[in-house]
Amino acid sequence: MFEGFTRKKLRANGVEINTLVKGDGPPLLLLHGYPQSHLIWHRVAPALARHYTVVATDLRGYGDSEKPAGLADHSNYSKREMARDQVEVMRQLGFESFYLCGHDRGGRVSHRLAVDHPNAVKRMMLLDISPTLTMYEQTSMEFARAYWWWFFLIQPTPFPEAMVAAAPETFLQKKIGWGHAGLSAFTPETYAAYLAHVSDPATMHAMCEDYRAAASIDLEHDRADRAAGKKVSCPIHAIWGEHGVVARCFKPVEDWRQVADDVRGSTLPCGHYIPEEVSEALLQEMLAFFRA
Repeated sequence: MFEGFTRKKLRANGVEINTLVKGDGPPLLLLHGYPQSHLIWHRVAPALARHYTVVATDLRGYGDSEKPAGLADHSNYSKREMARDQVEVMRQLGFESFYLCGHDRGGRVSHRLAVDHPNAVKRMMLLDISPTLTMYEQTSMEFARAYWWWFFLIQPTPFPEAMVAAAPETFLQKKIGWGHAGLSAFTPETYAAYLAHVSDPATMHAMCEDYRAAASIDLEHDRADRAAGKKVSCPIHAIWGEHGVVARCFKPVEDWRQVADDVRGSTLPCGHYIPEEVSEALLQEMLAFFRA
């Protein structure tokens, strides 16, 4: 996986961020979701590197990036800080502006990055999410049952961390195996890596902190943007899986138009794990959108 990519550990915003780079075209930053790492892009990144300088990182707290202990207010896992990590990584690589694609948690970091650093993002693709504030405000029984980890992982430490530590593989299979493709979307190598992530106490704590921040300080930042009328200015292409929970419970294009000026959207025939379920279809969407 990621043959020919250069691996770097870059210190950005006070934390070490695991970074993979390949290509010599326009810069494209890829941000993964939970409970995963840069590995989600293994089926699309090599092809993208023929057209772009692809940068695939592990978010703060994930994969091989640094995992600081969470602060009392969870601010060091706010999407504001996680977005600042990525902006500083790109600057260290020589890129003041870039294309951006984020899946799941990476999409939430991307949203905050585009709001806080509007000159940094040329175009942004968001995979299988609606805005965090929208999703919490419109939580239904169907959504709560389907996205149970949103409400489990935000419980105070060390409760969820201890529960996962007692049966990490049971937890992982429940989390990533519940969707349309089951476990078939994941290779033995990626599955083993994701299991290692949830089995590691420091990583599991960091992932919980990501969700705790999403249910607290991130909502404060989002509400402040709403009150100030502050929106994403770059073009957005939202993509969601037609068999996923987001498709059933939300209206991504309408939802993103509440917080952004220029939004288009489309579905793909898959569930939540778009880069691993329908990589070729996603690749074509990315090439078309980022070339426009």
